[in-house]
Amino acid sequence: MRTAIVAAMQEELAAVLALMPHEGKEVAAGREFFVGDLHGREVVVVLSRIGKVAAATTATLLVERFHVDEIVFTGVAGGLAPGVDVGHVVVADRFLQHDLDASPIFPRFEVPLYGTSTFACDAALTARVAAAAARALPGVHLHRGLVVSGDRFVATTGESRALQAALPAALAVEMEGTAFAQVCHDCGVPFAAVRTISDRADDMAHIDFATFIRDVASRHSAAVVRALLA
Repeated sequence: MRTAIVAAMQEELAAVLALMPHEGKEVAAGREFFVGDLHGREVVVVLSRIGKVAAATTATLLVERFHVDEIVFTGVAGGLAPGVDVGHVVVADRFLQHDLDASPIFPRFEVPLYGTSTFACDAALTARVAAAAARALPGVHLHRGLVVSGDRFVATTGESRALQAALPAALAVEMEGTAFAQVCHDCGVPFAAVRTISDRADDMAHIDFATFIRDVASRHSAAVVRALLA
């Protein structure tokens, strides 16, 4: 069983790599893939880069070149739903692209030719990730549900409120998860994602984000990965 661990930010990648006793590096499509073991489990660790296209490239390489059996994404997101606050953790059940709109040919948010707007995460793997997060981060508030992705950093209160109005079920917003979910759906590879809330996707997001990445996100990512694979 080979597990891919994908991080959104370089700080998170470094924290996960620090857990590995040894690893080899392979370069593909300009990305560094670290292949090794963690707690006796074979892993591939890679930085996805930012945005849906970069994420899709990374996911495809993990499946086609590195032959991973499952993919786990760990990173940060902006909170959308009321009560999803900075420091909370969201485990995604499903993903949607909030900036996809092929209307009037297809309904808003629906992926053309798929007949759906959402891609579900793997139920068994998601349950494992949620359990790992609960063990690794006791006392941290844990949410499960819809996470939405788009190719922009949501950093204004107006845009955040518009997303909440259009997608009231959305717990959080980020930039890569839906691309991973769609590629894994197409390839039949289990996918799960856990996101720590770094900001509220509002006018203060750009300030909160940098502080949170430095002080909290790296520790959360490493702790969840360690609990998942231990």
